[in-house]
Amino acid sequence: MYRNMRLLNDIVDNTPLPIAVYSGDDLKIELANAAMIRTWGKGNDVIGKNYLDVLPEIKTEDFFEQASIALKTGVPFHGNNKKVDLVIEDTLKTHYFNYSFIPLVDPQGNIYGVMNTGIDITDLQLARQQIQSSDERLRIAIDSSGIGTYEIDLASREIKTCGNFNSIWSADKDISNEELIAKLHPEDLAVREKAHQDAEVTGKISYETRIIHDDQSVKWAKITGKIIKDENGVPTTIIGIIQDINEQREFEEELQKQVTVSTQELRRSNDDLLHFANVVSHDLREPVRKIKIFNTLLKNEKDTEFNENCKKYIHKIDQSASRMNNIIEGILNYSTMNKINQPIENIDLNEVIESIKTDLELIIKEKGAIFNSCELPEIEGAPILITQLFYNLLQNALKFSKANQPPRVIITCSASTLNGEAIKIMIKDNGIGIEPAFAERIFGAFERLNSKDQYEGNGLGLSLCRKIAERHHGTITAKGEKDNGMEFTVTLPLKQSTMLEEYV
Repeated sequence: MYRNMRLLNDIVDNTPLPIAVYSGDDLKIELANAAMIRTWGKGNDVIGKNYLDVLPEIKTEDFFEQASIALKTGVPFHGNNKKVDLVIEDTLKTHYFNYSFIPLVDPQGNIYGVMNTGIDITDLQLARQQIQSSDERLRIAIDSSGIGTYEIDLASREIKTCGNFNSIWSADKDISNEELIAKLHPEDLAVREKAHQDAEVTGKISYETRIIHDDQSVKWAKITGKIIKDENGVPTTIIGIIQDINEQREFEEELQKQVTVSTQELRRSNDDLLHFANVVSHDLREPVRKIKIFNTLLKNEKDTEFNENCKKYIHKIDQSASRMNNIIEGILNYSTMNKINQPIENIDLNEVIESIKTDLELIIKEKGAIFNSCELPEIEGAPILITQLFYNLLQNALKFSKANQPPRVIITCSASTLNGEAIKIMIKDNGIGIEPAFAERIFGAFERLNSKDQYEGNGLGLSLCRKIAERHHGTITAKGEKDNGMEFTVTLPLKQSTMLEEYV
């Protein structure tokens, strides 16, 4: 008998489940195992004391009443997820318990005590609360984002939805997959079918579709989903979201309309520009040519003696006519350059420079200009455009020379890269130069930094140079100092990939 009692006491004392036994109206503590003593946190000296004396902080709770009723009636009481604030080591801490008060009955059927068992589920309850809190935050985030979520059981075809799914799809709470598909715009059914076929390989569903609402209005939505498979690789579930993209689609369509209109207007403007260039070419050239001819005839009139003022006026007319002709030529070249597809050819830059020097032979001799050029490579491009590019640069070097100093033009080159092999060509002169702040401005159309009376030109030469360089997928930059010359750097690819069409 003693051995059995000792065994029972050892079992109760060593079990991790908190156990205590109370008796009498004051619930005197007759037994408390180590687990219960640790739970109370009041020290080991609790046997023989009353329940509420040991745990005064729970007087406002209903534990005492529940235990007393079980002791008097013999009916057990079970409680779940009970929140209790216990003072442990002078600190009030919140705990959660599943607990029971079980009446103890002797062989004669008399109730002599009540056994209290409990399980501390604080960690479990806090984890559950955290999950609930996370779920609630997620639900709020989904609702506020305007998206809806869905989950399809592929075996039962049951659909679970939340968020804005039903409002976006214009669906009732309980709706089948077939009914959802029936709301899709007929022209988008093939898009959905293709997305699901692709998902069999990728595991992901993504497509945009129009949904026909009950009032026959049509709204755009984006459907995204993922196929979930079991351990055998068999698809079991589709989980995804639906997003209202109607405003985005309407914006894109409106933007596309505006782009189309702008493109048409730009094309019309370009056509007008080309027409204008043709007018310039055919209608303005002839009057200017006649002005020059008649002015020459007047100047060479032998029977008329002109005084100095008349000679000056005739010279001014000739200068103005020449300047007008330059402007006409510049506008024509500038406006029509992008309208012509140029075939790619191999170009020997040395031959280009020599031919330009031949064209400029008279002004070179007149000014005593000196040219010093390195050996240049072959490149691919449009010969007429490349010649125009370097003609303008070399002519500028001669035009903007100093009055008291022969022009000196030095051409050097080095290897470079522009999405492939390229050549960098530097053209440096000793002319009047420019302020460094104007180094980029000079490439603007009709931009002139010097007096038109002192230096002829139409202000389009360098702008045309930049267009030609960019059309060849290259670059051109300038630097200089006032009264200390200019240096232009042209970088051009050695190879061109396609025919030189309009380059923007």
